[in-house]
Amino acid sequence: IAALEKATGDVVFKFEPFVLHVLCQELQDAQLLHSVAIDSGFRNSGITIGRGGKITMAVRSTHCLEVPLSHKGRLLVSEEYIEFLVHVANQKMEENM
Repeated sequence: IAALEKATGDVVFKFEPFVLHVLCQELQDAQLLHSVAIDSGFRNSGITIGRGGKITMAVRSTHCLEVPLSHKGRLLVSEEYIEFLVHVANQKMEENM
């Protein structure tokens, strides 16, 4: 809150979701892991294949949060709302774990 009062630009409260990168030996392994991740609720998961044939499966959560708090130094939300956002972000962190 003290930092927000001193801010002169735009401030955004941001929570990044869980991401797990798994290097797979075979495409079939990555596809199986992808299916398990999607079925478990990690809907932003995906498979990438690099130039050298490296197969990476990324398990990604959808638990993100991004909210503007101030614009050009002007606070847009109440302190109560910021406390609420912190509570929501902490819940999302628990879900990540």
